[in-house]
Amino acid sequence: MSKVMQFMEEKFMPFAGRIGSQRHLVAVRDGFVAIMPLIIVGSLAILINNFPSDAFQNFMLQLFGEQWKTVGGNVWNGSFAILGLLVAASISYKLASSYHLDGLSAALISIASLIILTPVTKDWGISYAWTGAQGLFVAVITALVVTELFRVLINSKVTINMPEGVPEGVVKSFKALLPATIILILMGLLQALLTVLGNTSLHEVIFTSIQKPLQSLSNSLPTAIIIAFLNHLLWFFGLHGTNILGPIIESIYLPLIEKNQSLFSAGTSAYDVPYIITKPFFDSYVFLGGSGATLALILAIFITVKSAHYRSVAKLSAPAGLFNINEPVLFGLPIVLNPIMLVPFILIPTVLTITSYFALSLGLVPKTVAILPWTTPPFISGYLVSGGSWTGVLLQLVNFTIATLIYIPFIKTADRNQLKNAA
Repeated sequence: MSKVMQFMEEKFMPFAGRIGSQRHLVAVRDGFVAIMPLIIVGSLAILINNFPSDAFQNFMLQLFGEQWKTVGGNVWNGSFAILGLLVAASISYKLASSYHLDGLSAALISIASLIILTPVTKDWGISYAWTGAQGLFVAVITALVVTELFRVLINSKVTINMPEGVPEGVVKSFKALLPATIILILMGLLQALLTVLGNTSLHEVIFTSIQKPLQSLSNSLPTAIIIAFLNHLLWFFGLHGTNILGPIIESIYLPLIEKNQSLFSAGTSAYDVPYIITKPFFDSYVFLGGSGATLALILAIFITVKSAHYRSVAKLSAPAGLFNINEPVLFGLPIVLNPIMLVPFILIPTVLTITSYFALSLGLVPKTVAILPWTTPPFISGYLVSGGSWTGVLLQLVNFTIATLIYIPFIKTADRNQLKNAA
């Protein structure tokens, strides 16, 4: 064990740390975080519109009339339906800001470039089919490429400089003029080339060759287990696994929950939507109380532990743990770099991923159809993400029980060692 720990500390941690701080991945992660409020609002709007209760639906119909769902639909149009545009703007802004460039100019140029690359409808409108989650990959790529081009052009002095005394807003606008012109012409040429060669678009090429195969692969149990394992392995060594893997998880799994939601809003049952593994799948059924399902560990401590240290940490951590904030227990117990806690901390999320996958795939629990704030307490989240089904809560209770039972023998061992060292 000591050799494994030494190898991980010397080889794995520096590598993972470099990935976690890599400029472009940080921009993607922060870009998704920035638009998360809009994603959650759009998700809740669809959940309310399609809440599976005849009493609720009849009440809303009588109160507001037949058009009562229009408001929720409009909220969807302003959030999930333009997810790609929002992501392109936010990622570009974050990346440009990291270079100390004008983030607003970069964001506007990225949106314009993405619209150039987006197919139009027969009446020359922008196609919602590609401005939402389905066009997410192209949005991310466009934001990164355009911002890098913007940086190169700005640093190469391909700009128009204004004399002193001109307002700062005007200076920034003219400084971005030539880079914007060059970038938009390049994007226009790229789209023209794709149209001439294959009557297609970058969206369609990327979706067919990369995004669709990745989505099929990501919806599998082995992929879900790998993601759960890597997330917790990183956390064990004190690295923020959720943030490091965030760009991958958001890019792959947001389109899947968006597809589930759109079908659910069209009247499809939550049992019949296609995708099992989504981001809410992990948040609601695997990360109970945060990474490692540490809310179950807190309960295990209250049940079995006598050590004053562990019980004090559990008491202090419990209120935050109810809202999936678990840094106090991760670093206060600690779990980080604690060999005794390595096995349960990594084993439990793997087990919960498996139990949850089979519960959803066998139709015992509806699939996830809503995105919630990650701080939504367990049991409330299970009800909401499953489209208002109590079986979602029941699955959380089963997983919580399993996690508690697995933690008990390990925390008892750690408790005995703590008492022995204190004696």
